[in-house]
Amino acid sequence: MTDYLPDEAQSTLAIDIMEEEFGGSVPNTRIMIHDVSIQEALMYKNNLSLIDGVTDVIWLDDVVDLKTPLEMIDNKLVETYYKNDKALFSIGIREGEEVAVTNEIYALIGDDNAMAGEAVDTATQQSMAVTETLYAAALLVPIIIIILVVSTTSWVEPVFFLTAIGVSILINLGTNIFIGEVSFVTQSVSPVLQLAVSLDYAIFLLHSFSSYRKKMGSPEEAMQMAIKKSFPAIGASAATTFFGFLALTLMNFEIGADLGLNLVKGIVFSFISIMIFLPALTLCFFKWIDKTQHKSFVPDFTKVGDFVMKVRFPTLIIVLLLIVPSFLAQNNTSFTYGIGEQPETTRSGSDLLAIEEAFGKSTPVVLLVPRGDIVKEMELAQDLKELPQVTSIVSYVSSVSSVIPPEYLDESILSEFYSDHYTRMILYTNTDKEGDTAFSLVETIQEMTASYYDSDAYSLGESVTLYEMKRVVERDNVVVNTMTVVAIALVLFFTFKSISIPIILLLTIQTAVWVNLSIPYFTDVSLVFVGYLIVSTVQLAATVDYGILLTEAYMKKRKEMTAIQAFKQTLHEKTFAITISAAILSSVGFILWLTSTNPIVSSIGLLLGRGAMLAFIMVVLFLPAMLLVFDKVVSKTTFKSNYYKERNDDE
Repeated sequence: MTDYLPDEAQSTLAIDIMEEEFGGSVPNTRIMIHDVSIQEALMYKNNLSLIDGVTDVIWLDDVVDLKTPLEMIDNKLVETYYKNDKALFSIGIREGEEVAVTNEIYALIGDDNAMAGEAVDTATQQSMAVTETLYAAALLVPIIIIILVVSTTSWVEPVFFLTAIGVSILINLGTNIFIGEVSFVTQSVSPVLQLAVSLDYAIFLLHSFSSYRKKMGSPEEAMQMAIKKSFPAIGASAATTFFGFLALTLMNFEIGADLGLNLVKGIVFSFISIMIFLPALTLCFFKWIDKTQHKSFVPDFTKVGDFVMKVRFPTLIIVLLLIVPSFLAQNNTSFTYGIGEQPETTRSGSDLLAIEEAFGKSTPVVLLVPRGDIVKEMELAQDLKELPQVTSIVSYVSSVSSVIPPEYLDESILSEFYSDHYTRMILYTNTDKEGDTAFSLVETIQEMTASYYDSDAYSLGESVTLYEMKRVVERDNVVVNTMTVVAIALVLFFTFKSISIPIILLLTIQTAVWVNLSIPYFTDVSLVFVGYLIVSTVQLAATVDYGILLTEAYMKKRKEMTAIQAFKQTLHEKTFAITISAAILSSVGFILWLTSTNPIVSSIGLLLGRGAMLAFIMVVLFLPAMLLVFDKVVSKTTFKSNYYKERNDDE
């Protein structure tokens, strides 16, 4: 995640300076070895330091002189590193090499010992990203096939749908080679989201083709008409999704751009595939559709319109009562900003529990301060040591001595603390990686350091990174959501040539988003912020299609009949199509939630699955009620609405 902070972020600058000046990294992994003596622990330390990709190994001998009997050393300090014949090492693993290095360390320490930390979490997620994506697809494809079989009258049509979308997904994944690299979050989420969001386009087109085949003389003519008539709905749906995903690329936290770019590419490739490749494929093999016909499994939706009309006023009251509390609640949800802890079922998760049980929590913070003033370093170290959350400090003045001139020390020892321009101090704290306490400590450390060195000092570490991430993404939240709403509103405005319809449609879907994102507040669950930010955009962009489909059909019928009659017929004809679309998107979300061990991906899945269901309910129940209540307003604010009642006073 650190890779995706802006280049000007303090953590990003600090990491660059650290690598340039010290050639090392922040300690990002803890290793616990059972049943070892001091000498055996030192042998393990040496073996760990020989592994290519391990940049630093810090242990007890770095903070005290082991020639001194342990009984004469501060017991609290000793037990930070060595306790009950267990040794705890803090190591740095070079960025980009987490998988290979952690595998080598596992081979060295065996199954009986433990390793946990940021680098281990990253390695676990990277290793599982492809496997979990394939697992999710293996579960998802059969579910989607069943949904598509139910929604069509041919056994082979679902194959056409999935082939057209599958080709576009493969092209999208293949073009990532021109980007260079993508996040494992993107790798996990992008293919299934592309499938779920763009499958609607194929369904719209082939349903239209099936309808025109009954009226036209040849399949080619039927396909021409199908493309012509379905293009506005597919184009509007693709455009809203396109601009919604495009808004993600405006995030300062660049994982938004990483995922947003992939999803935008995916929508473009899916649209081209559906409008060009799918018609060609269908016309080449349309006889297969004829030969594999089956009876319709579509249930009767004639009574849906009657039910919706009966409950329209209670629906309006309930939703209007929910809007303000939901909006306020989702604004006050508590968030986490990192990848999160691994489940206990994984080795890294169980290892973390074992380490914390034996030694407690430990989150390192590295300070880089200008070299040259030993007195300042000593005073700063003393002030920092007095903070209750700081358990130990590894620095020249605390680990060696401020009275020993650096030139008297071996270069290998000196290089741990000094570079040409900077002094390095490593603080070990007993806080979590994030949260109010951890972030408050980061602020305190930065303020203390600034009081000595102004803006010339830098801090880095996982808690520092997450603190900066919090500040960056809070700004992103406002920008992304605002741009998504504005972009989708403009698409809806030009699609319907109306001022009121975009407002009604956005209120419908946005309310579903607010209700969805307020549930964690009422259930006292912390949300992964990246998941929250992505879903607040994706749900709006992806589910507004339901409203577009329903509203477009209603507006056509409204020119020929009364509002209630128009909605009854529209709901009879379109409810099933919206149900299928929502069922697919919900299935994708819930499968991601169930199959992913990555908290970000899992969070996106749960929010997306639940959000699609809520959007479906809002579009089928609340949208008709709003369009009926504001029927006259919509008529007057829509260009050439030509409503039936305007031309027939005897209605």
